[in-house]
Amino acid sequence: MMNEAGYIHSLIAQGEHQQQDFKFEISDICKIAKTLSAFANTEGGRLLIGVKDNGKIAGVRSEEEQYMIEAAAQVYCKPEVQCQMQSFTIEGRTILIATIEKSSQRPVCAKSEDGTYLAYVRVKDENILATPVHLHLWRMGDSPRGELLEFTEREQTLLELMASNNGLSLNQYCKRTHIPRPACLRLLAKFIRYGVIDMVFEDRQFRFRLKGEEFEY
Repeated sequence: MMNEAGYIHSLIAQGEHQQQDFKFEISDICKIAKTLSAFANTEGGRLLIGVKDNGKIAGVRSEEEQYMIEAAAQVYCKPEVQCQMQSFTIEGRTILIATIEKSSQRPVCAKSEDGTYLAYVRVKDENILATPVHLHLWRMGDSPRGELLEFTEREQTLLELMASNNGLSLNQYCKRTHIPRPACLRLLAKFIRYGVIDMVFEDRQFRFRLKGEEFEY
């Protein structure tokens, strides 16, 4: 059976990724709330506090850090983020692990320094601001629930453009199809929900493309 040291080292060996982040220290509650939001809105994840970006174990400096994480989860996130805390002593240093579950009440928004609440998603090892398409998709729910996918002229225009382009942004689709932005983002969210298109993060922005090589409509 793996001991605590082996367990922590196995986690550190994975590096930072979509479901794991290292924090040397907790000094900015807004930044922590942003990470909690991103984990909760995506697939969940864990924070290893007391670990440097390069994986070196530094240890938690103060008990205040746990209280800051709890405050970030309970006060700086709306709705509140469920966060489980565990502490481990490795090489004479304390490592704190905060485990965040995927939320069933998305979007989870984090309070920023100016007091506004924004939602984030986790992409690889980064926390990225959620797009209006994410927000609309979350409002729609996670499953089609037996609804019919109707194809009007707008749906056909959007899919034809997708078929001839390898991923465009929301703004590019709006501009090229002349579909109003609110209607365009609703269509994109609907297509994602039904598994027709994918949303990918490339060149620092989200792009939308057809799933697979071919799609008949």
